[in-house]
Amino acid sequence: MDGQWVRPLGEQQLGDASYYGSEFNGRRMANGRRFDPRSTSVAHKTLPFGTKVLVTNLGNGRSATATVEDRGPFVRGRIIDLSPRLAEHLGMIVQGVAPVEVTPVELAEAPE
Repeated sequence: MDGQWVRPLGEQQLGDASYYGSEFNGRRMANGRRFDPRSTSVAHKTLPFGTKVLVTNLGNGRSATATVEDRGPFVRGRIIDLSPRLAEHLGMIVQGVAPVEVTPVELAEAPE
């Protein structure tokens, strides 16, 4: 690895998760692809694109596997933005923001 990845594989990160609003549907993500609300895409500030992460809602224990495809979130205290599909699976649609644990499970090589 070239040092762009700051957390070793498996190291957990704790913070708040939010999810993409409908205004992001079809917009280009940082990796160049268009955002699909039914996808398992997430935005993270530092993990390489293509990295698989396990996101666990600490409020209810629900977990989901996701793929880093975008950059963000850019709101203080938030560590990850989820697709609406993932947010629904994790049971956080109503409140909009939830405390989560993010664990990288399969690290992608950063092409950047």
